[in-house]
Amino acid sequence: MDAMLSLIVPVYNEEEVLEVSFQRMDEVMRRIGYPYEIIYVNDGSRDGSMKILRRIARDNPQVKVRSFSRNFGHQLAVTCGMDAAQGDALIIIDVDLQDPPEVIEDMVRAWEDGADIAYGKRKKREGETLFKKFTAACYYRLLKSMSATAIPLDTGDFRLIDRKVADVFLKMREHNRFLRGMSAWMGFEAVPIEFVRNERYAGKTKYTLKKMLRLAMDGIINFSDRPLTLCGGFGAVVSILSLIGMLALVILSICGVHYSGWLWALCGLVLLHGITFLFLGIQGAYMNRMYDELKDRPLYIVAEELNFEE
Repeated sequence: MDAMLSLIVPVYNEEEVLEVSFQRMDEVMRRIGYPYEIIYVNDGSRDGSMKILRRIARDNPQVKVRSFSRNFGHQLAVTCGMDAAQGDALIIIDVDLQDPPEVIEDMVRAWEDGADIAYGKRKKREGETLFKKFTAACYYRLLKSMSATAIPLDTGDFRLIDRKVADVFLKMREHNRFLRGMSAWMGFEAVPIEFVRNERYAGKTKYTLKKMLRLAMDGIINFSDRPLTLCGGFGAVVSILSLIGMLALVILSICGVHYSGWLWALCGLVLLHGITFLFLGIQGAYMNRMYDELKDRPLYIVAEELNFEE
């Protein structure tokens, strides 16, 4: 029997691009030739996205839809699609057409040649501001330098994963998820597929600065303990600097140089308190992750399903 492919597409307020996006994705999947399913996960959209998805699912039996009760976030929407997927290979792609669906054909060929993971690597980013490009480049390199797991540079969640990789994903149920880091952590054979990332077809990005910072924090905290170990290093440096400062004050006193001692004391006190609060915040972030896991709540809540067998 032929292998089956599952295309997973998270959706959040994408009514302007949904129909065009489906046409391109469906055309590519038909051209590849394997049996396939397209799983849309509506992540609590507040526009007409769900209405359009109902119409697409009604006219196309290969399309399946899961709709959340509220917005749970992109990473959990992808996880929900993976939970429902039946394919021998799963492909994750955003609906906005910045990741060209045609690249899926190259990913499938790499999978046929034995790759467990074929991930999209951006060699150029079109239609993005210099600020977005700069911050993205800085973040990926910061994450690589801090993480014990080698996470490829300039990659997103656009990728194909083999069924055995997906099965491992399904065993990893942490709430604060960073899928590209989890994928790298597994250690399966991964092949990069280079492509030019397009400008959005329509609409505005749903990844606000706040969401990007949250994702960045998830990536660093979930895959690096270095922020915690930095506490000891900073403490040692501050202690040494304090001792040097005290020695300098003693020397100045011996030499008869007058200075405002209270001002130096105040600056030193403020510095030490600032560093203390900084690392209390870092430790609090790790503790918050543990608290989320201990609550053991469902990762997401599905309010509606379309074209899934009862």
